[in-house]
This record gives sequence, structure tokens and C-alpha cells, in this order.
Amino acid sequence: MSALKPLRLLLLGAPGSGKGTVTSRLLKVYPGIQSISSGDLLRRQIAQKTHIGLEALNYTSKGALVPDSVITKLIVDDLKENIINPQVQHWLLDGFPRKVSQAEDLDAALKPAGEKSVFNLVVEIDVPQSVIVERITNRRVHVPSGRVYNLQYKPPKVPGKDDITGEALVQRLDDTEEIVTKRLNDYNALVSPLKKYYRDLGILKTVSGETSDIVFPKLLDVIQNKI
Repeated sequence: MSALKPLRLLLLGAPGSGKGTVTSRLLKVYPGIQSISSGDLLRRQIAQKTHIGLEALNYTSKGALVPDSVITKLIVDDLKENIINPQVQHWLLDGFPRKVSQAEDLDAALKPAGEKSVFNLVVEIDVPQSVIVERITNRRVHVPSGRVYNLQYKPPKVPGKDDITGEALVQRLDDTEEIVTKRLNDYNALVSPLKKYYRDLGILKTVSGETSDIVFPKLLDVIQNKI
């Protein structure tokens, strides 16, 4: 990818939209892209018991949200240390920012000279809410291993049983239609101003579809046109 234009990509998408799936497929096509998940960064800092990790743990252990100032510093410090350098020209970030104030702080800290934003492309993965609700409410999990099944497109060989151990599968408590719908409504309300922020900067694109097989080629086309 060294001959390509640098890619600084933010992926947006509701819970259950398939961001993880399309990211995995994208990295197979472009292995030179460095993928960063804000959730993974936070968990790593907590596991390593760094100063900021312990500060974040003080909130997560109580079921509270990590304050903007803490999560923003975590992302900025990690990007500065590991990502924004001549050796890493192509990267994507998932899970942050979630609102305009975070985006503004991130841009203020890391925006390259002469650029509109730290990102040069923001792509929203748009999947119909009804599809996401159906997808998540059909999810079943083998708790000890974390293996995940879907009653529609990845069912267990024996209904209700894990393929490997034969133990019972369960539905997560927060995978009910009521809770999933609330989470999606909350997400949409939160992300709407953020999408406007990036739309006004002229860097927001949207790819729509009901499955990753539909979404991924569209995402790939957007990225190829950019780089």
C-alpha cells in the first residue's frame, strides 16, 4: 500500500451493523491498514494497569461511562505513540469518537496541518434497524467458550446445543427485542450530530445494505476511490 494515498478512516455503525465483519474482510484485502478499536485500547490499558487504565477502571467497575476526558486522552496518546508516524500511513479507528465534542477534541489534538480533520474519510455502515434487531435477537451464545451462533444464518447442528461440547446455548439478557431497539434508538440519537459534523467537513460517506456481502463491496469501492 506504500504507493497509495494515506488512509485515515473512521468507521461508524450501530451495534450489530457488522462493522467487525467488514473490517476483517477489509484487512484481508489491505493488510497494510492498521486497525484500532477504542474498546480494545481501553481493555488493554486496564489489563496493563496503566495510570489511565486504572482511572478508567474506577468508572467501568461501577457500571459508569468513562468520561470524555479520560477516553479522549487514551485515544490521543495511543495514536501519537503507535499510529501517527511515517511508518503507519493507513489506519482505521472503530468506536471513537461517539459524539461531536470528542471529534472536536480529537481533531484539535491530532489534525494534520492543512487538513480538515484527523480523518480523511468517514464511512457509515447503514443497515436497516429491523434487520439488526432480527439479527441480534436470533443470536445464541455458548457462555464458557464465547462461541456465537445465529438461529437464521449460523444455527447450531443440534438446536439449543453447542456444536463442540453439546452444552446449552443461551440468549444474552440484553439481546431481547425491547433492549436492542432501545440501544439502537439511543445510538441513532447520539450519532446524528456526529454524522452532521463530518458531513459538513465533506468527508462522510454512507454504504447501505442488509448483509456484509452487500455492504463490503460498496465500502471497498469508497476506499479505493479515496486512495
